[in-house]
Amino acid sequence: MASEFKISVSDDALNLLKQKLELTRLPDEIDGAGWDYGAPLSDIKRLIARWKDGYDWRKHEKALNEELPQFTRDIEVSDGHGVLNVHFVYKKSKAENAIPLLFVHGWPGSFIEVRKILPLLTAVEEGHPSFHVVALGLPGYGFSEGTKKKGFDLKKYAEVGHKLMLALGYNEYVTQGGDWGSMITHTMAGNYGGSNIKAWHTNMAAASPPASSTENPTKEDKAATERKKTGISSNNLLSLRRLGTV
Repeated sequence: MASEFKISVSDDALNLLKQKLELTRLPDEIDGAGWDYGAPLSDIKRLIARWKDGYDWRKHEKALNEELPQFTRDIEVSDGHGVLNVHFVYKKSKAENAIPLLFVHGWPGSFIEVRKILPLLTAVEEGHPSFHVVALGLPGYGFSEGTKKKGFDLKKYAEVGHKLMLALGYNEYVTQGGDWGSMITHTMAGNYGGSNIKAWHTNMAAASPPASSTENPTKEDKAATERKKTGISSNNLLSLRRLGTV
């Protein structure tokens, strides 16, 4: 049975955070370094001041609780991971034939990723589909309980998402995932596609290079292949070049 959930961070936790920020020990920095060696000291000081004195947590906590219908539910996970209490946002459309949609966030991320698009997905408008939206907080993220055992892989995240949809009465549904959520919903499509999952949408598509790039590779193709082997993204590569590493 799903239980209603409201975000309610204790005053003790907020006061502890403020104390930690007040006790921050800041380093010095190299003259004129800018962003070459990390974040400038002035930006770090600005962020500390913002979180310590400028951010009204209760205001934003109240807004999230008012905007997002939140729930928790126990989900039993296979291979000895036991029962995990999972947090999720759940908003139903008023449309009779609305499509059940499981929305899975990325890393680093949380259920808040659904916040801006939720009203659009559940809206009833002629000529456009409408959705019953379930935004899963992945185990170990946000307010969802994490496992205490090794081996909680993509299949386990996929299992949690699938069992949550079944528990809510949706034997057939569609999925959306970005970043880590893309990999999870991709796994779900492979495991539960056809019988339960009727469509998979992602905003982080991955594809293999065309045959021409491996048979007759250009200089750029070779460089891209090497980056893929080492796991270096274009942004990370730029940072490494600035540091003189590559």
